[in-house]
Amino acid sequence: MQELKGMPVVKSLTEGFLTETETLLKSNVIPKLSVIRIGERDDDLAYERGIIKRFQAANAYVDVIALPINVTQENLEKTIIHLNNDKSVHGILIFRPLPKSLSEDRIKNIIAPEKDMDCMSMKNIAQVFAGDSGAYPPCTPQAVIELLDYYNIDLTGKKVTVVGRSLVVGKPLSMLLLTRNATVTICHTKTVNLAEECKKADILIACAGAAKMIKNNYVHSDQIVIDVGINMDGDKLCGDVDYEDTADIVKAITPVPGGVGTVTTSVLLKHTIQSAKRAIKFESK
Repeated sequence: MQELKGMPVVKSLTEGFLTETETLLKSNVIPKLSVIRIGERDDDLAYERGIIKRFQAANAYVDVIALPINVTQENLEKTIIHLNNDKSVHGILIFRPLPKSLSEDRIKNIIAPEKDMDCMSMKNIAQVFAGDSGAYPPCTPQAVIELLDYYNIDLTGKKVTVVGRSLVVGKPLSMLLLTRNATVTICHTKTVNLAEECKKADILIACAGAAKMIKNNYVHSDQIVIDVGINMDGDKLCGDVDYEDTADIVKAITPVPGGVGTVTTSVLLKHTIQSAKRAIKFESK
C-alpha cells in the first residue's frame, strides 16, 4: 500500500509559487488575499492560521477582516463590495457556513467572480460545470486534482466513483474529473448497493461527510482511494474512509489528517497568484 500524503504536494507547489511571486514583485505586485471571518469558531481560526502560514512561505499576503458574529447583512455586503473595488486585493475568501441570520445566496451574487477564490459565485460554478479552464474551482476539489497529478495518477479512461454530491465538493470535483477524461459515477449515502458501486471503481473518492462509512467491503486490491472527508471520531479527526479497515487492502490511499486537506490552502494560494497575474494583464491593456 502506498500512502498518498499531502505535504510532498504542498512542497512541490510552493517551490513554483515562490518563483511566481518573485516575478510579480518585479512589477511591484504582492498577491493579496482578504479573508472575511465572522465570529471566532475554532475551526475557522485553525484554517486562518494555516492560510497565513502557507502564504507567508510563498511571500504572499493575507489580510484578515474579522467581523462580529452579529454583523448585519448590510455591513457584510458593504465589506465585500469594498474588497471588490480594492485593486490591491486579488482574492476574497469568506469562511462558511455563515450565521443563519445572513443570506449566503445574496453574497454569491455580490462577490466579484474574478476575486472569488473558493468558487462561491454562481458565475464561477457555472464555468466549472462548463469545463472553462479559466474558472477558479472550489479549493478542495482542485486539491484532489493537484494530489493526483503529483503522484502521476492518470485519469484518462479510469472508472472513478465519487461518493458525495455537494456543490462544494462532489459535483464540481466530478466535473474536474470529466475534463481529465475519467469515466465518472456519482454516488451518495442514499445509493442502493453503495458498496458494490464503490468496488467497481479504479479510483474511489469519498466526500460524503460521513465518518468511516467506507469499509473493507467497498474496496479492492487494485484501487486508489482518496479520502476528502474531515469528521470527528470522539476527540480524533477521521475521514469518510475507515483507514484501519481498508489501508491494508487497497493499492494507495490518502490519510486523514495529512492528505487532501493539507493541499487545500496551497490551492487557495495558487488561485490568488493566478488572480494577481490576470490583474496585471488586464491593467496593461
